[in-house]
Amino acid sequence: MKKKQFAVIGLGRFGGSICRELSRQGMEVLAIDIDEDRVDEYSSIVTHAVVADTTDEKALKSLGIRNFENVIVAIGDNIQASILTTLILGELGVRHITVKALNDYHEKVLSKIGADKIVHPERDMGVRIAHSIISKNVLDYLELSDNHSIVELVAGKRLAGKTLIELDIRANYGCNIMAIKREGEINVSPLANEKIHIGDVLIVIGDDKDLSRLEDQLLDDD
Repeated sequence: MKKKQFAVIGLGRFGGSICRELSRQGMEVLAIDIDEDRVDEYSSIVTHAVVADTTDEKALKSLGIRNFENVIVAIGDNIQASILTTLILGELGVRHITVKALNDYHEKVLSKIGADKIVHPERDMGVRIAHSIISKNVLDYLELSDNHSIVELVAGKRLAGKTLIELDIRANYGCNIMAIKREGEINVSPLANEKIHIGDVLIVIGDDKDLSRLEDQLLDDD
């Protein structure tokens, strides 16, 4: 099986962490940054690491960037460089471009010039941490859209011993339990007669308001 090839532009904390994880997963990674020290830092981690100004179309062409199906633009605080790089990648025909946005204005521009996926790592992580702090039952939180999310909830005493059909979470809360994690095992699409145990992790999808009501229900009194 052919390894997937990724190019990561910008080797700050966000781009660097992507490089490390992709390399750990056995992917071929081209790491690019205008800072030579950062490139040197990742030269032994990724497949190739090069110093380049990605706002220069000729530089990107010389790297064969159009041959990469996935390019991640993780440029830190230079919005102009991020936008221009994304624009050039689109013009060169890169198939899938993921870009880190610094703010909502940046996101609007990126969406108009060809970014396939736009991420807000700091904001998204802040949302996830906030949810985990608010409720001891929330392990993780992933925003799907402005109104819908997936959340991992720890089942407390109120749910222990009850089956999914008894709880009827879809009818009572408008949410769907997609899977149950228990002792390292994951049960995808559990049956209606599946009984909940204390400590089970319920992977639930739904409207944010409905999920909040469900979180309140999961909280134990003690």
